[in-house]
Amino acid sequence: MDALLTERTRRTSPGITLGAVLLTLLILPTSVTGSGVALPHIGHDTHASLDALQWVVHGYNLTFASFMLACGALADLFGRRRMFVAGAVVFTVASLVSAVASDIILLDLVRGAAGVGAAALLTSGSSILATTFDGAARTKAFAAVGIVTGAGLALGAMVAGVLADSLGWRSFYGAHALLMVLVLFAIPFMRESRNESAAKVDWPGTVTFVGSLFLLMLGMVEGPQWGWGSAGVIGMLAGSVLLMVLFAAVERRQPHPMFDLKLLRNGRFMALCLIPVVVTFAFVILLPLLPNYLLVANKSSSRAAGTTMLLMTLPILITPLLAGRLVKWGWSNRAVFAASLVCLTAGVAWLALVLEPGVGAGALAGPLITLGVGLGLNFGLVDGAVLDVVAPEATGTAAGFLNTLRLGSEAVVIAAAGSALVNLMRNSLNDGLDRFPAYRGAPGELANSVNSGDLTGPLSKLPEDVRPGFFDFVTDGFTDAWQVVLWASAAICAALSVAILAMLRGPERRLSADGPAAAAAKSEVTADTLA
Repeated sequence: MDALLTERTRRTSPGITLGAVLLTLLILPTSVTGSGVALPHIGHDTHASLDALQWVVHGYNLTFASFMLACGALADLFGRRRMFVAGAVVFTVASLVSAVASDIILLDLVRGAAGVGAAALLTSGSSILATTFDGAARTKAFAAVGIVTGAGLALGAMVAGVLADSLGWRSFYGAHALLMVLVLFAIPFMRESRNESAAKVDWPGTVTFVGSLFLLMLGMVEGPQWGWGSAGVIGMLAGSVLLMVLFAAVERRQPHPMFDLKLLRNGRFMALCLIPVVVTFAFVILLPLLPNYLLVANKSSSRAAGTTMLLMTLPILITPLLAGRLVKWGWSNRAVFAASLVCLTAGVAWLALVLEPGVGAGALAGPLITLGVGLGLNFGLVDGAVLDVVAPEATGTAAGFLNTLRLGSEAVVIAAAGSALVNLMRNSLNDGLDRFPAYRGAPGELANSVNSGDLTGPLSKLPEDVRPGFFDFVTDGFTDAWQVVLWASAAICAALSVAILAMLRGPERRLSADGPAAAAAKSEVTADTLA
């Protein structure tokens, strides 16, 4: 048996365990979707530069993606409940410090620490449920996981907007800390388990992978600030490539590697792993960045911007059920994935067509709902399909590869999209900023402020009669930058979709509702819901 119980279980309570894990998985995605909405408030309070401010989001995403596999291995070695305790304590303390931090560097550091805690909670929480429940009870438990995590993803932006506007941005992180205290009280009722045959953590692989991802993100974030040709940026990007090459070399020599590089030769496996990358380019980049456009170009409040994002996130609660029905009605997995990819690609292209200053919810509804449907159609289905195309002994490595690629692509692409918007915005402002002496020669400062969702500060430095013209000039340039990013994303999604569907050609094994691959998929579905 994979997981062997190692402690007394007389005080354990499956109901309390399920409630605690569900509450945890409701909280984690709100940090992904809500922090972007809170950024303008944080920037106004801390007077932070954009590159420092962006690490509130990037730090959490980076550590979340990078430490998930290491946390999973540690949980198998030392106990899933112990890892859950460690993750809960780290996340709670980091959230509490986030709520009281006045220095942006400290806030960036503790958000990174929160990402480590989130990685530990996610990996150990799903394993705890898998060892607590069996059969039909396990199926129901993981169905609840999907619904609750989807709700957190859907409501995060709105909740952050309401709290930031009414009580201040600190209340958003304070609420995380308070809710996690409830989780901590439930831990004594959880069952401990570990894998007696688990291999040691692949520390060389972990260090080289995390280092490569960190340097890549840092280079992308600082590129518009330092200049893409600067020695620092070139050095970071080159260092990222070097560490990734070293990572590949290390993995070939490891008896129990973080990634089994042989999986890269499996075409169907790689095709399925690329589907979350399409999700990242079409859907995930909008979560932290689009609210800032609405704050500037529509003069929306944080609450209104977060509420608008519900158009994109609420469909996630419904469309996975539709995907399940389609499979029952005879659709192949490939056909469902094709429908998902079409919706994602069409949605981001549609958004590029309608996005303009003052755009209303009616115009945004079509593309945002289409994007939500696109994600919902592959929500959890990808995990099961991935595990069905690899050998049974490779399912753990396959799931780890999929989820690390998913979260890693999110971290990198969000950083790249934010940097592209700043760079494009600065180039656009260069063409007409001479008309506004207060900002002559300072397009970078203005681009940073606008992309962080703040145009109120820059407007306050100008005479009243100049502000309307300045607003139109800036928002037109911001819109142009957004359209370039959206069309580029649509083109990437289209190219990846064609490649994915080509690699998925041929007969496929249908997932069985009670087969081992399906059961394994249920135990890994929580990571997919954070995409």
